[in-house]
Amino acid sequence: MPETSPGPAAPSLPPLAAQAERLIELGVHELARMPAGELRAFASAQDAGGGHGDEALLAVHPERVPASALAPLLRRGGKPGFVVTDMSDVDGFGPLDAIELTDASLYVVTGVDRGDHMSNWSPEEALPALTKEERTPLLLTEGIHWVLQQPAALERDRCFMTIGSRLRKADGALDARTPAIWISNGTGRDGRERRNAPKVGWCWWGNRHTWLGFASATSRRP
Repeated sequence: MPETSPGPAAPSLPPLAAQAERLIELGVHELARMPAGELRAFASAQDAGGGHGDEALLAVHPERVPASALAPLLRRGGKPGFVVTDMSDVDGFGPLDAIELTDASLYVVTGVDRGDHMSNWSPEEALPALTKEERTPLLLTEGIHWVLQQPAALERDRCFMTIGSRLRKADGALDARTPAIWISNGTGRDGRERRNAPKVGWCWWGNRHTWLGFASATSRRP
């Protein structure tokens, strides 16, 4: 595997109560069909309980709010996020079998890291390395939640893949596409008007990209 340098750390996340307010401001609670008070109460209880350590992320279960609904809420320089045109099946990308996702509508993802040290690795190389480190790759919806809370987590040449989400085909095999979040160059089907906008797209399972790390976490807690 290629040698890499760690690079600068991604910006820190705000407290969970502040994250709840951010989601309410964006209308995520309405998309999830839950009262704003439920979101606030959950975040407050988690903050009061503590024990999450640094980089704790508040997440809504993808079955309550899928990636297609979250992506347009992303903003960079006033431009909304979008899903690439050849990923119309984005909401079919579910958790890997090895990921135990809670049934709860709200949960906390702990120890979030952008995985800059794995830039220029392929997903095929990164997944076993993360497993060996006892880390779990982020789901696509979790990655979007992260950028909603901390837009600076997405930087030019410092973007990330979310290989915890994969699409299983009708024959049971995994689709070779792996989801990622990066910044559009405004080329091709993206359109010039989307230059510098946050972009949800995909890369091949066996391909390397120098500007994509592998976002991961230490745990998910209901």
